[in-house]
Amino acid sequence: MRKLALAVSALALMPCGTLAQTYDLTAPLPPVLPWHGASEALIAKPGDPFITPIEAANFAETPSYAETRAWLERLVAASPLLKLEVFGHTAQGRELYAIRATKPGAAPKPTLFAQGGIHAGEIDGKDAGMMLLRDIALRGKDSLLDHADLVWVPIFNADGHERTSPTNRPNQRGPNNQGWRTTAQNLNLNRDYLKIDTPEMRAMRAYINRIKPALMLDLHVSDGIDYQYDISFTFPGWAGSPSHSPAIGKWLDAHYRPAVSTALAAAGHVPGLYIEAVDPKHLEKGALLSPDTPRYSTGYGELARQPTVLVETHSLKPYRQRVLGTYVLIEESLRLVGAEHQGLAEAAAADLASRPVTSVLTWKDLDKPLFVIDQFKGVAQETYRSPASGAEEVHWLGRPTTLKVPVFVQQPDFVTTLPAAWWVPVTKPEVIERLKLHNIAFETLTAPRTVALDMVRLVDPKLAKPDEGHIPLTAGYKHFKRTETYPAGSVRVPSDQPLGLLAAAMLEAESPDSLLAWNFYPEILMRTEYMEGYVIAPLADRMLANDPKLRAAFKAKLAADPKFAADPEARLGWFYARTPYYDERYLLYPVGRELK
Repeated sequence: MRKLALAVSALALMPCGTLAQTYDLTAPLPPVLPWHGASEALIAKPGDPFITPIEAANFAETPSYAETRAWLERLVAASPLLKLEVFGHTAQGRELYAIRATKPGAAPKPTLFAQGGIHAGEIDGKDAGMMLLRDIALRGKDSLLDHADLVWVPIFNADGHERTSPTNRPNQRGPNNQGWRTTAQNLNLNRDYLKIDTPEMRAMRAYINRIKPALMLDLHVSDGIDYQYDISFTFPGWAGSPSHSPAIGKWLDAHYRPAVSTALAAAGHVPGLYIEAVDPKHLEKGALLSPDTPRYSTGYGELARQPTVLVETHSLKPYRQRVLGTYVLIEESLRLVGAEHQGLAEAAAADLASRPVTSVLTWKDLDKPLFVIDQFKGVAQETYRSPASGAEEVHWLGRPTTLKVPVFVQQPDFVTTLPAAWWVPVTKPEVIERLKLHNIAFETLTAPRTVALDMVRLVDPKLAKPDEGHIPLTAGYKHFKRTETYPAGSVRVPSDQPLGLLAAAMLEAESPDSLLAWNFYPEILMRTEYMEGYVIAPLADRMLANDPKLRAAFKAKLAADPKFAADPEARLGWFYARTPYYDERYLLYPVGRELK
Protein backbone atom coordinates (compact mmCIF):
# COMPACT_ATOMS: atom_id res chain seq x y z
CA MET A 1 0.00 0.00 0.00
CA ARG A 2 1.43 3.36 -1.03
CA LYS A 3 2.28 5.86 1.70
CA LEU A 4 2.21 9.63 1.25
CA ALA A 5 3.67 12.14 3.71
CA LEU A 6 2.02 15.50 4.23
CA ALA A 7 3.99 18.20 2.46
CA VAL A 8 5.62 20.90 4.58
CA SER A 9 3.65 23.54 2.66
CA ALA A 10 0.42 21.97 3.89
CA LEU A 11 1.33 22.76 7.48
CA ALA A 12 0.08 26.29 6.98
CA LEU A 13 -3.40 24.85 6.46
CA MET A 14 -3.36 22.84 9.70
CA PRO A 15 -5.00 24.11 12.88
CA CYS A 16 -2.56 25.61 15.38
CA GLY A 17 -0.87 22.89 17.42
CA THR A 18 -1.32 20.08 14.87
CA LEU A 19 1.81 17.95 14.52
CA ALA A 20 3.04 16.78 11.12
CA GLN A 21 2.55 13.02 10.79
CA THR A 22 2.73 10.38 8.10
CA TYR A 23 -0.69 9.20 6.93
CA ASP A 24 -1.86 6.41 4.70
CA LEU A 25 -3.59 8.46 2.02
CA THR A 26 -4.37 5.56 -0.30
CA ALA A 27 -8.07 5.72 -1.13
CA PRO A 28 -9.73 2.84 0.81
CA LEU A 29 -11.78 1.24 -1.97
CA PRO A 30 -14.28 -1.53 -1.17
CA PRO A 31 -13.20 -5.17 -1.56
CA VAL A 32 -12.90 -6.52 -5.10
CA LEU A 33 -15.53 -9.00 -6.20
CA PRO A 34 -13.81 -12.07 -7.72
CA TRP A 35 -14.31 -12.41 -11.46
CA HIS A 36 -13.39 -14.65 -14.38
CA GLY A 37 -15.09 -14.68 -17.74
CA ALA A 38 -14.93 -16.08 -21.23
CA SER A 39 -13.87 -12.66 -22.52
CA GLU A 40 -10.43 -13.22 -20.96
CA ALA A 41 -9.68 -15.34 -24.04
CA LEU A 42 -9.63 -12.08 -26.03
CA ILE A 43 -6.33 -11.03 -24.43
CA ALA A 44 -3.35 -11.38 -26.75
CA LYS A 45 -0.61 -13.80 -25.77
CA PRO A 46 2.82 -12.45 -24.80
CA GLY A 47 4.99 -12.12 -27.87
CA ASP A 48 2.11 -11.26 -30.22
CA PRO A 49 3.58 -8.60 -32.54
CA PHE A 50 0.38 -6.59 -32.21
CA ILE A 51 -0.21 -7.00 -28.51
CA THR A 52 -1.69 -3.71 -27.32
CA PRO A 53 0.16 -1.61 -24.72
CA ILE A 54 -2.51 -2.30 -22.12
CA GLU A 55 -2.28 -6.07 -22.61
CA ALA A 56 1.52 -5.91 -22.45
CA ALA A 57 1.23 -3.98 -19.17
CA ASN A 58 -1.20 -6.56 -17.72
CA PHE A 59 -3.87 -3.82 -17.71
CA ALA A 60 -1.96 -1.69 -15.24
CA GLU A 61 -0.77 1.23 -17.39
CA THR A 62 -2.75 2.76 -20.26
CA PRO A 63 -0.62 4.16 -23.12
CA SER A 64 -0.05 7.89 -23.52
CA TYR A 65 -1.48 9.93 -26.38
CA ALA A 66 1.77 9.53 -28.36
CA GLU A 67 2.09 5.81 -27.60
CA THR A 68 -1.54 5.20 -28.59
CA ARG A 69 -1.12 7.10 -31.85
CA ALA A 70 2.12 5.28 -32.72
CA TRP A 71 0.61 1.84 -32.09
CA LEU A 72 -2.49 2.66 -34.15
CA GLU A 73 -0.45 4.04 -37.04
CA ARG A 74 1.48 0.78 -37.11
CA LEU A 75 -1.79 -1.19 -37.12
CA VAL A 76 -3.26 0.98 -39.89
CA ALA A 77 -0.12 0.45 -41.98
CA ALA A 78 -0.55 -3.31 -41.59
CA SER A 79 -4.18 -3.49 -42.76
CA PRO A 80 -6.06 -2.16 -45.79
CA LEU A 81 -9.24 -2.24 -43.71
CA LEU A 82 -8.20 0.68 -41.52
CA LYS A 83 -7.73 4.39 -42.08
CA LEU A 84 -6.72 7.13 -39.64
CA GLU A 85 -8.70 10.37 -40.04
CA VAL A 86 -7.80 13.65 -38.32
CA PHE A 87 -10.96 15.69 -37.74
CA GLY A 88 -9.86 18.56 -35.49
CA HIS A 89 -7.56 19.88 -32.80
CA THR A 90 -7.75 20.39 -29.06
CA ALA A 91 -7.31 23.73 -27.30
CA GLN A 92 -3.63 22.85 -26.80
CA GLY A 93 -3.19 21.87 -30.44
CA ARG A 94 -3.25 18.07 -30.25
CA GLU A 95 -4.81 16.32 -33.22
CA LEU A 96 -8.18 14.72 -32.74
CA TYR A 97 -8.42 11.59 -34.83
CA ALA A 98 -10.55 8.55 -35.50
CA ILE A 99 -9.90 5.13 -36.96
CA ARG A 100 -12.31 4.13 -39.70
CA ALA A 101 -12.66 0.37 -40.22
CA THR A 102 -14.39 -0.58 -43.45
CA LYS A 103 -14.42 -3.37 -45.99
CA PRO A 104 -14.95 -2.42 -49.62
CA GLY A 105 -18.45 -3.17 -50.85
CA ALA A 106 -20.87 -2.26 -53.58
CA ALA A 107 -23.44 -0.57 -51.36
CA PRO A 108 -23.03 1.99 -48.56
CA LYS A 109 -23.08 0.41 -45.12
CA PRO A 110 -24.33 1.76 -41.79
CA THR A 111 -21.72 3.09 -39.39
CA LEU A 112 -21.26 2.41 -35.71
CA PHE A 113 -19.57 5.37 -34.03
CA ALA A 114 -17.77 4.67 -30.73
CA GLN A 115 -16.40 7.59 -28.74
CA GLY A 116 -13.79 6.99 -26.05
CA GLY A 117 -12.27 9.30 -23.50
CA ILE A 118 -14.72 12.19 -23.41
CA HIS A 119 -13.73 12.04 -19.75
CA ALA A 120 -10.08 11.12 -20.11
CA GLY A 121 -9.82 9.35 -16.76
CA GLU A 122 -12.55 7.00 -18.00
CA ILE A 123 -10.45 5.52 -20.76
CA ASP A 124 -11.74 1.94 -20.98
CA GLY A 125 -13.06 2.55 -24.51
CA LYS A 126 -9.62 3.44 -25.83
CA ASP A 127 -7.93 0.24 -24.72
CA ALA A 128 -10.91 -1.94 -25.62
CA GLY A 129 -11.09 -0.41 -29.09
CA MET A 130 -7.40 -1.01 -29.76
CA MET A 131 -7.84 -4.70 -28.98
CA LEU A 132 -10.97 -5.01 -31.11
CA LEU A 133 -9.46 -3.18 -34.09
CA ARG A 134 -6.44 -5.47 -33.96
CA ASP A 135 -8.70 -8.51 -34.01
CA ILE A 136 -10.81 -7.12 -36.87
CA ALA A 137 -7.82 -6.16 -38.98
CA LEU A 138 -5.45 -9.06 -38.31
CA ARG A 139 -7.02 -11.77 -36.18
CA GLY A 140 -10.01 -13.05 -38.12
CA LYS A 141 -12.89 -10.79 -37.09
CA ASP A 142 -13.07 -8.87 -40.35
CA SER A 143 -16.51 -10.38 -41.05
CA LEU A 144 -17.84 -7.77 -38.60
CA LEU A 145 -17.27 -5.29 -41.42
CA ASP A 146 -19.29 -7.23 -44.00
CA HIS A 147 -22.45 -5.25 -43.27
CA ALA A 148 -21.33 -2.27 -41.16
CA ASP A 149 -18.42 0.14 -40.74
CA LEU A 150 -16.81 1.16 -37.47
CA VAL A 151 -15.58 4.67 -36.74
CA TRP A 152 -13.81 4.84 -33.40
CA VAL A 153 -12.38 7.84 -31.56
CA PRO A 154 -9.86 6.58 -29.01
CA ILE A 155 -9.31 9.84 -27.08
CA PHE A 156 -11.82 12.67 -27.38
CA ASN A 157 -10.47 14.75 -24.48
CA ALA A 158 -6.85 14.46 -25.61
CA ASP A 159 -5.53 17.34 -23.47
CA GLY A 160 -7.13 15.92 -20.33
CA HIS A 161 -5.74 12.50 -21.28
CA GLU A 162 -2.20 13.83 -20.89
CA ARG A 163 -2.86 15.29 -17.44
CA THR A 164 -2.27 11.89 -15.89
CA SER A 165 -1.88 10.88 -12.27
CA PRO A 166 -2.61 7.82 -10.14
CA THR A 167 -4.67 10.11 -7.87
CA ASN A 168 -6.96 11.69 -10.47
CA ARG A 169 -9.91 9.40 -9.76
CA PRO A 170 -9.91 8.18 -6.14
CA ASN A 171 -13.18 6.27 -6.68
CA GLN A 172 -11.77 4.18 -9.53
CA ARG A 173 -9.75 0.97 -9.57
CA GLY A 174 -7.11 1.44 -12.27
CA PRO A 175 -5.39 2.06 -14.50
CA ASN A 176 -2.45 3.52 -12.60
CA ASN A 177 -2.16 6.56 -14.87
CA GLN A 178 -5.65 8.03 -15.16
CA GLY A 179 -6.38 11.15 -17.18
CA TRP A 180 -8.38 14.21 -16.14
CA ARG A 181 -12.11 14.75 -16.51
CA THR A 182 -12.05 18.21 -18.10
CA THR A 183 -10.15 19.77 -20.99
CA ALA A 184 -7.16 22.12 -20.86
CA GLN A 185 -9.76 24.92 -20.67
CA ASN A 186 -11.29 23.19 -17.61
CA LEU A 187 -14.47 22.47 -19.56
CA ASN A 188 -16.42 19.22 -19.41
CA LEU A 189 -17.04 17.98 -22.95
CA ASN A 190 -20.04 16.00 -21.71
CA ARG A 191 -21.75 19.28 -20.82
CA ASP A 192 -20.97 20.89 -24.18
CA TYR A 193 -23.13 19.07 -26.72
CA LEU A 194 -25.67 21.87 -27.15
CA LYS A 195 -23.77 25.07 -26.31
CA ILE A 196 -20.74 23.75 -28.26
CA ASP A 197 -18.11 26.09 -26.79
CA THR A 198 -15.00 23.93 -27.08
CA PRO A 199 -12.85 23.35 -30.17
CA GLU A 200 -13.06 19.63 -29.43
CA MET A 201 -16.86 19.53 -29.51
CA ARG A 202 -17.06 21.77 -32.56
CA ALA A 203 -14.75 19.43 -34.43
CA MET A 204 -16.66 16.39 -33.21
CA ARG A 205 -20.02 17.86 -34.21
CA ALA A 206 -18.79 18.58 -37.74
CA TYR A 207 -17.30 15.09 -38.00
CA ILE A 208 -20.45 13.31 -36.83
CA ASN A 209 -22.58 15.43 -39.17
CA ARG A 210 -20.32 14.30 -42.00
CA ILE A 211 -20.26 10.55 -41.30
CA LYS A 212 -23.93 10.30 -40.15
CA PRO A 213 -23.60 7.20 -37.94
CA ALA A 214 -26.46 4.79 -37.55
CA LEU A 215 -25.66 4.37 -33.85
CA MET A 216 -23.38 6.22 -31.44
CA LEU A 217 -21.74 4.79 -28.30
CA ASP A 218 -20.52 7.22 -25.63
CA LEU A 219 -18.08 5.25 -23.46
CA HIS A 220 -17.68 6.17 -19.77
CA VAL A 221 -16.91 4.78 -16.31
CA SER A 222 -19.43 5.17 -13.48
CA ASP A 223 -19.14 5.39 -9.70
CA GLY A 224 -21.44 6.32 -6.82
CA ILE A 225 -22.40 2.97 -5.30
CA ASP A 226 -21.08 -0.59 -5.25
CA TYR A 227 -22.92 -3.42 -6.98
CA GLN A 228 -22.20 -6.58 -8.96
CA TYR A 229 -22.78 -5.11 -12.42
CA ASP A 230 -19.47 -4.50 -14.19
CA ILE A 231 -20.95 -2.75 -17.23
CA SER A 232 -24.16 -0.78 -17.54
CA PHE A 233 -25.77 1.22 -20.29
CA THR A 234 -28.84 3.30 -20.96
CA PHE A 235 -30.70 5.30 -23.60
CA PRO A 236 -33.89 7.39 -23.76
CA GLY A 237 -36.80 4.97 -24.05
CA TRP A 238 -35.42 2.17 -21.83
CA ALA A 239 -38.40 0.10 -20.65
CA GLY A 240 -40.80 2.74 -21.92
CA SER A 241 -39.13 5.70 -20.22
CA PRO A 242 -39.75 9.11 -21.86
CA SER A 243 -38.00 9.90 -25.13
CA HIS A 244 -38.17 12.76 -27.60
CA SER A 245 -37.35 10.14 -30.26
CA PRO A 246 -39.85 7.40 -29.34
CA ALA A 247 -39.31 5.19 -32.42
CA ILE A 248 -35.56 5.08 -31.83
CA GLY A 249 -36.13 4.40 -28.13
CA LYS A 250 -38.46 1.50 -28.87
CA TRP A 251 -35.98 -0.06 -31.30
CA LEU A 252 -33.10 0.21 -28.85
CA ASP A 253 -35.21 -1.29 -26.08
CA ALA A 254 -36.55 -4.16 -28.20
CA HIS A 255 -33.38 -5.01 -30.14
CA TYR A 256 -30.23 -3.41 -28.79
CA ARG A 257 -30.78 -3.99 -25.08
CA PRO A 258 -31.45 -7.76 -25.22
CA ALA A 259 -28.74 -8.46 -27.82
CA VAL A 260 -25.99 -6.62 -25.97
CA SER A 261 -27.06 -7.94 -22.57
CA THR A 262 -27.02 -11.52 -23.88
CA ALA A 263 -23.58 -11.11 -25.47
CA LEU A 264 -22.10 -9.61 -22.31
CA ALA A 265 -23.57 -12.31 -20.08
CA ALA A 266 -22.27 -15.05 -22.41
CA ALA A 267 -18.79 -13.52 -22.10
CA GLY A 268 -18.96 -13.66 -18.32
CA HIS A 269 -19.92 -10.07 -17.60
CA VAL A 270 -22.77 -8.71 -15.51
CA PRO A 271 -24.68 -6.12 -17.59
CA GLY A 272 -27.33 -3.85 -16.17
CA LEU A 273 -29.20 -0.59 -16.45
CA TYR A 274 -27.17 2.53 -15.69
CA ILE A 275 -28.92 4.20 -12.78
CA GLU A 276 -28.41 6.91 -10.21
CA ALA A 277 -29.46 6.09 -6.66
CA VAL A 278 -32.13 8.22 -5.00
CA ASP A 279 -30.01 7.86 -1.85
CA PRO A 280 -26.57 6.23 -2.42
CA LYS A 281 -26.52 5.09 1.21
CA HIS A 282 -29.91 3.38 0.95
CA LEU A 283 -30.36 1.88 -2.51
CA GLU A 284 -33.64 0.25 -1.50
CA LYS A 285 -35.21 3.72 -1.66
CA GLY A 286 -34.95 3.53 -5.41
CA ALA A 287 -33.03 4.54 -8.49
CA LEU A 288 -33.49 7.30 -11.04
CA LEU A 289 -33.87 6.87 -14.79
CA SER A 290 -34.47 10.48 -15.70
CA PRO A 291 -34.43 12.26 -19.07
CA ASP A 292 -31.09 13.88 -19.88
CA THR A 293 -30.85 17.48 -20.96
CA PRO A 294 -29.10 18.18 -24.30
CA ARG A 295 -25.84 19.15 -22.66
CA TYR A 296 -25.25 15.37 -22.49
CA SER A 297 -24.74 12.94 -25.36
CA THR A 298 -27.97 11.01 -24.84
CA GLY A 299 -30.09 14.11 -24.25
CA TYR A 300 -28.64 15.72 -27.34
CA GLY A 301 -28.96 12.54 -29.39
CA GLU A 302 -32.69 12.13 -28.85
CA LEU A 303 -33.38 15.76 -29.87
CA ALA A 304 -31.09 15.41 -32.91
CA ARG A 305 -32.72 12.05 -33.85
CA GLN A 306 -29.30 10.42 -33.45
CA PRO A 307 -29.52 6.96 -31.82
CA THR A 308 -27.16 7.19 -28.84
CA VAL A 309 -26.27 4.76 -26.07
CA LEU A 310 -24.48 5.81 -22.88
CA VAL A 311 -22.11 3.08 -21.66
CA GLU A 312 -20.79 3.05 -18.08
CA THR A 313 -18.42 0.40 -16.83
CA HIS A 314 -18.19 0.23 -13.04
CA SER A 315 -15.27 2.08 -11.49
CA LEU A 316 -14.80 -0.40 -8.61
CA LYS A 317 -14.19 -3.32 -10.94
CA PRO A 318 -10.62 -4.08 -12.04
CA TYR A 319 -9.49 -2.34 -15.21
CA ARG A 320 -8.95 -5.66 -16.99
CA GLN A 321 -12.58 -6.65 -16.42
CA ARG A 322 -13.89 -3.25 -17.52
CA VAL A 323 -11.87 -3.17 -20.73
CA LEU A 324 -12.96 -6.65 -21.72
CA GLY A 325 -16.62 -5.83 -21.09
CA THR A 326 -16.30 -2.73 -23.26
CA TYR A 327 -14.72 -4.81 -26.04
CA VAL A 328 -17.67 -7.21 -26.01
CA LEU A 329 -20.21 -4.38 -26.03
CA ILE A 330 -18.61 -2.59 -28.99
CA GLU A 331 -18.24 -5.87 -30.90
CA GLU A 332 -21.87 -6.86 -30.38
CA SER A 333 -23.03 -3.34 -31.24
CA LEU A 334 -21.15 -3.52 -34.53
CA ARG A 335 -22.59 -6.95 -35.32
CA LEU A 336 -26.11 -5.75 -34.49
CA VAL A 337 -25.87 -2.57 -36.57
CA GLY A 338 -24.83 -4.69 -39.54
CA ALA A 339 -27.45 -7.38 -39.01
CA GLU A 340 -30.47 -5.22 -38.09
CA HIS A 341 -29.72 -1.85 -39.59
CA GLN A 342 -32.94 -1.73 -41.57
CA GLY A 343 -35.10 -1.60 -38.47
CA LEU A 344 -32.92 1.03 -36.82
CA ALA A 345 -32.89 3.12 -40.00
CA GLU A 346 -36.67 2.98 -40.22
CA ALA A 347 -36.99 4.04 -36.58
CA ALA A 348 -34.64 6.98 -37.09
CA ALA A 349 -36.47 7.97 -40.27
CA ALA A 350 -39.81 7.91 -38.44
CA ASP A 351 -38.52 10.26 -35.74
CA LEU A 352 -36.88 12.53 -38.32
CA ALA A 353 -40.17 12.74 -40.23
CA SER A 354 -42.24 13.52 -37.15
CA ARG A 355 -43.21 17.12 -36.50
CA PRO A 356 -44.32 17.39 -32.88
CA VAL A 357 -46.29 20.52 -32.01
CA THR A 358 -45.08 20.59 -28.39
CA SER A 359 -41.83 19.91 -26.57
CA VAL A 360 -41.16 19.02 -22.94
CA LEU A 361 -38.57 21.47 -21.64
CA THR A 362 -38.53 20.58 -17.94
CA TRP A 363 -39.47 17.50 -15.96
CA LYS A 364 -40.76 16.81 -12.46
CA ASP A 365 -40.64 13.77 -10.22
CA LEU A 366 -43.19 11.00 -10.59
CA ASP A 367 -44.35 9.59 -7.27
CA LYS A 368 -44.67 5.98 -8.36
CA PRO A 369 -41.90 3.93 -10.03
CA LEU A 370 -41.97 3.06 -13.71
CA PHE A 371 -40.87 -0.48 -12.86
CA VAL A 372 -39.15 -2.46 -10.11
CA ILE A 373 -35.95 -4.49 -10.38
CA ASP A 374 -36.91 -7.43 -8.18
CA GLN A 375 -33.45 -9.00 -8.13
CA PHE A 376 -31.05 -6.08 -8.25
CA LYS A 377 -27.53 -7.47 -8.01
CA GLY A 378 -26.15 -5.42 -5.17
CA VAL A 379 -23.31 -5.67 -2.68
CA ALA A 380 -23.84 -6.00 1.06
CA GLN A 381 -23.17 -2.90 3.12
CA GLU A 382 -23.09 -1.65 6.67
CA THR A 383 -23.34 1.86 8.03
CA TYR A 384 -21.29 3.60 10.68
CA ARG A 385 -21.05 7.04 12.25
CA SER A 386 -18.10 8.92 10.79
CA PRO A 387 -16.21 11.18 13.23
CA ALA A 388 -15.10 13.24 10.23
CA SER A 389 -18.46 13.84 8.57
CA GLY A 390 -20.56 13.57 11.70
CA ALA A 391 -23.06 11.58 9.66
CA GLU A 392 -23.99 8.05 8.67
CA GLU A 393 -21.56 6.65 6.08
CA VAL A 394 -21.38 3.35 4.19
CA HIS A 395 -18.94 0.45 4.25
CA TRP A 396 -19.32 -1.88 1.26
CA LEU A 397 -18.53 -5.42 2.38
CA GLY A 398 -17.63 -7.20 -0.87
CA ARG A 399 -20.42 -9.81 -0.54
CA PRO A 400 -23.01 -10.24 -3.29
CA THR A 401 -26.61 -9.72 -2.30
CA THR A 402 -29.91 -9.03 -4.01
CA LEU A 403 -32.53 -6.46 -3.22
CA LYS A 404 -35.67 -4.92 -4.67
CA VAL A 405 -35.07 -1.51 -6.27
CA PRO A 406 -37.90 0.65 -7.62
CA VAL A 407 -36.88 2.70 -10.66
CA PHE A 408 -38.34 6.18 -10.92
CA VAL A 409 -38.60 8.34 -14.01
CA GLN A 410 -39.84 11.89 -14.37
CA GLN A 411 -42.99 13.26 -15.96
CA PRO A 412 -43.40 16.38 -18.09
CA ASP A 413 -43.44 19.65 -16.19
CA PHE A 414 -43.15 22.66 -18.53
CA VAL A 415 -44.42 21.81 -22.00
CA THR A 416 -44.11 24.47 -24.67
CA THR A 417 -46.17 24.73 -27.83
CA LEU A 418 -43.70 25.18 -30.63
CA PRO A 419 -43.98 28.40 -32.62
CA ALA A 420 -43.96 28.48 -36.40
CA ALA A 421 -40.41 29.82 -36.18
CA TRP A 422 -37.87 31.61 -34.03
CA TRP A 423 -36.24 34.88 -35.12
CA VAL A 424 -32.61 35.48 -34.15
CA PRO A 425 -31.16 38.96 -34.74
CA VAL A 426 -27.99 39.54 -36.76
CA THR A 427 -26.49 41.04 -33.61
CA LYS A 428 -26.09 37.51 -32.19
CA PRO A 429 -23.62 35.92 -34.65
CA GLU A 430 -22.46 33.47 -31.97
CA VAL A 431 -25.99 32.05 -31.78
CA ILE A 432 -26.37 31.87 -35.56
CA GLU A 433 -22.98 30.13 -35.77
CA ARG A 434 -24.17 27.44 -33.38
CA LEU A 435 -27.29 26.85 -35.42
CA LYS A 436 -25.01 26.17 -38.39
CA LEU A 437 -22.77 23.84 -36.38
CA HIS A 438 -25.81 21.78 -35.38
CA ASN A 439 -27.12 21.59 -38.95
CA ILE A 440 -30.33 23.35 -37.91
CA ALA A 441 -32.05 24.81 -40.98
CA PHE A 442 -32.80 28.53 -41.15
CA GLU A 443 -33.54 31.34 -43.60
CA THR A 444 -31.18 34.34 -43.66
CA LEU A 445 -32.85 37.68 -44.27
CA THR A 446 -31.53 39.67 -47.23
CA ALA A 447 -33.51 42.76 -46.24
CA PRO A 448 -35.06 44.04 -43.00
CA ARG A 449 -38.36 42.45 -42.06
CA THR A 450 -40.98 43.56 -39.54
CA VAL A 451 -42.96 40.78 -37.88
CA ALA A 452 -45.54 40.37 -35.12
CA LEU A 453 -44.10 38.04 -32.50
CA ASP A 454 -44.50 36.52 -29.09
CA MET A 455 -41.51 37.77 -27.10
CA VAL A 456 -40.18 37.33 -23.58
CA ARG A 457 -39.06 39.80 -20.95
CA LEU A 458 -37.06 38.47 -18.02
CA VAL A 459 -38.47 38.92 -14.55
CA ASP A 460 -36.14 39.11 -11.53
CA PRO A 461 -33.09 37.61 -13.31
CA LYS A 462 -30.40 36.08 -11.14
CA LEU A 463 -26.86 34.96 -11.93
CA ALA A 464 -25.78 31.53 -10.69
CA LYS A 465 -22.35 30.21 -9.75
CA PRO A 466 -19.81 29.77 -12.59
CA ASP A 467 -20.47 26.63 -14.58
CA GLU A 468 -18.63 25.36 -17.66
CA GLY A 469 -17.10 28.72 -18.51
CA HIS A 470 -20.38 30.61 -18.13
CA ILE A 471 -22.30 32.46 -15.44
CA PRO A 472 -25.71 30.81 -15.93
CA LEU A 473 -28.88 32.85 -15.71
CA THR A 474 -32.22 32.06 -14.09
CA ALA A 475 -35.31 34.23 -14.30
CA GLY A 476 -39.04 34.37 -14.64
CA TYR A 477 -40.33 34.79 -18.18
CA LYS A 478 -43.17 37.13 -19.14
CA HIS A 479 -44.54 36.56 -22.65
CA PHE A 480 -46.17 39.41 -24.55
CA LYS A 481 -47.04 40.39 -28.13
CA ARG A 482 -44.66 42.77 -29.87
CA THR A 483 -43.84 43.97 -33.37
CA GLU A 484 -40.12 43.72 -34.04
CA THR A 485 -37.97 44.65 -37.02
CA TYR A 486 -35.08 42.28 -37.75
CA PRO A 487 -32.23 43.64 -39.90
CA ALA A 488 -30.72 41.90 -42.91
CA GLY A 489 -28.50 39.03 -41.79
CA SER A 490 -30.94 37.98 -39.08
CA VAL A 491 -32.31 34.45 -39.38
CA ARG A 492 -35.70 32.78 -39.22
CA VAL A 493 -35.54 29.24 -37.79
CA PRO A 494 -38.64 27.18 -38.66
CA SER A 495 -39.84 24.57 -36.19
CA ASP A 496 -41.13 22.45 -39.08
CA GLN A 497 -37.84 20.63 -39.69
CA PRO A 498 -36.18 17.40 -38.53
CA LEU A 499 -34.21 19.26 -35.83
CA GLY A 500 -37.10 21.42 -34.64
CA LEU A 501 -36.89 20.03 -31.10
CA LEU A 502 -33.17 20.72 -30.98
CA ALA A 503 -33.83 24.30 -32.06
CA ALA A 504 -36.41 24.59 -29.29
CA ALA A 505 -33.90 23.41 -26.71
CA MET A 506 -31.49 26.13 -27.86
CA LEU A 507 -33.92 29.01 -28.35
CA GLU A 508 -36.93 28.62 -26.06
CA ALA A 509 -36.45 30.88 -23.04
CA GLU A 510 -37.72 28.26 -20.59
CA SER A 511 -35.35 25.52 -21.79
CA PRO A 512 -32.87 24.75 -18.97
CA ASP A 513 -30.05 24.26 -21.50
CA SER A 514 -30.99 27.16 -23.78
CA LEU A 515 -28.33 29.63 -24.81
CA LEU A 516 -30.28 32.16 -22.75
CA ALA A 517 -29.89 29.95 -19.66
CA TRP A 518 -26.15 29.71 -20.38
CA ASN A 519 -26.18 33.54 -20.46
CA PHE A 520 -25.29 34.11 -24.10
CA TYR A 521 -27.25 37.40 -23.92
CA PRO A 522 -25.63 39.31 -21.02
CA GLU A 523 -26.21 42.63 -22.77
CA ILE A 524 -29.93 42.51 -21.98
CA LEU A 525 -29.16 42.60 -18.25
CA MET A 526 -27.87 46.19 -18.25
CA ARG A 527 -29.39 49.63 -18.76
CA THR A 528 -27.45 52.49 -20.29
CA GLU A 529 -29.82 55.47 -20.00
CA TYR A 530 -31.07 57.01 -16.75
CA MET A 531 -32.95 59.98 -15.25
CA GLU A 532 -31.30 62.39 -12.85
CA GLY A 533 -32.93 62.77 -9.46
CA TYR A 534 -33.85 66.39 -10.11
CA VAL A 535 -35.96 65.14 -13.05
CA ILE A 536 -37.44 61.85 -11.85
CA ALA A 537 -38.27 62.99 -8.29
CA PRO A 538 -40.73 65.74 -9.26
CA LEU A 539 -42.11 63.55 -12.04
CA ALA A 540 -42.65 60.72 -9.54
CA ASP A 541 -44.37 63.10 -7.13
CA ARG A 542 -46.72 64.14 -9.93
CA MET A 543 -47.41 60.47 -10.79
CA LEU A 544 -48.27 59.72 -7.16
CA ALA A 545 -50.62 62.65 -6.94
CA ASN A 546 -52.47 61.93 -10.19
CA ASP A 547 -52.68 58.10 -10.37
CA PRO A 548 -54.61 56.36 -7.54
CA LYS A 549 -53.79 52.85 -8.80
CA LEU A 550 -50.08 53.61 -9.00
CA ARG A 551 -50.24 55.24 -5.55
CA ALA A 552 -51.81 52.08 -4.09
CA ALA A 553 -49.23 49.85 -5.74
CA PHE A 554 -46.39 52.00 -4.42
CA LYS A 555 -47.81 51.95 -0.92
CA ALA A 556 -48.07 48.14 -1.03
CA LYS A 557 -44.47 47.89 -2.26
CA LEU A 558 -43.24 50.05 0.63
CA ALA A 559 -45.10 47.92 3.16
CA ALA A 560 -43.90 44.61 1.71
CA ASP A 561 -40.23 45.51 1.18
CA PRO A 562 -38.53 47.50 3.99
CA LYS A 563 -35.19 47.41 2.15
CA PHE A 564 -36.83 49.01 -0.86
CA ALA A 565 -38.59 51.56 1.35
CA ALA A 566 -35.26 52.66 2.81
CA ASP A 567 -33.52 53.06 -0.57
CA PRO A 568 -34.24 56.41 -2.30
CA GLU A 569 -32.66 55.32 -5.59
CA ALA A 570 -34.70 52.11 -5.69
CA ARG A 571 -37.87 54.07 -4.99
CA LEU A 572 -37.21 56.51 -7.82
CA GLY A 573 -36.18 53.62 -10.08
CA TRP A 574 -39.59 52.05 -9.47
CA PHE A 575 -41.24 55.16 -10.92
CA TYR A 576 -38.70 55.45 -13.74
CA ALA A 577 -39.64 51.95 -14.94
CA ARG A 578 -43.23 53.18 -15.30
CA THR A 579 -42.44 56.17 -17.51
CA PRO A 580 -42.08 56.34 -21.31
CA TYR A 581 -38.41 57.24 -20.79
CA TYR A 582 -37.49 53.79 -19.53
CA ASP A 583 -35.35 51.49 -21.76
CA GLU A 584 -37.97 49.33 -23.42
CA ARG A 585 -35.33 46.77 -24.46
CA TYR A 586 -34.08 46.20 -20.92
CA LEU A 587 -34.42 42.48 -20.06
CA LEU A 588 -35.96 41.81 -23.49
CA TYR A 589 -34.89 38.43 -24.87
CA PRO A 590 -34.16 39.29 -28.52
CA VAL A 591 -35.22 35.92 -29.95
CA GLY A 592 -38.84 36.23 -31.07
CA ARG A 593 -41.42 33.48 -31.48
CA GLU A 594 -43.55 33.56 -34.64
CA LEU A 595 -46.86 32.03 -33.67
CA LYS A 596 -48.75 29.71 -35.98
